[in-house]
Amino acid sequence: MEKERIVVDNKVHFGQPCIAGTRIPVYCVLELVQAGISFQEIIDKYYPDLTIEDVQACVKYATEIVKSEEVHIAE
Repeated sequence: MEKERIVVDNKVHFGQPCIAGTRIPVYCVLELVQAGISFQEIIDKYYPDLTIEDVQACVKYATEIVKSEEVHIAE
């Protein structure tokens, strides 16, 4: 079984989701993805301790959050 890549620990970044084994918050990686920076460039220029799988896990985490979000439409 693959180890969880995204963890939440109240002692790290006030409980913000981070990449396991690092203090790198998921939102920091997602901001770089949003800016159009390639996964490989994120690793090469910003976070050399990460892997492509770590960056993919951040995107998957965000996708799962949005999929599970309950949306209320005002009528």
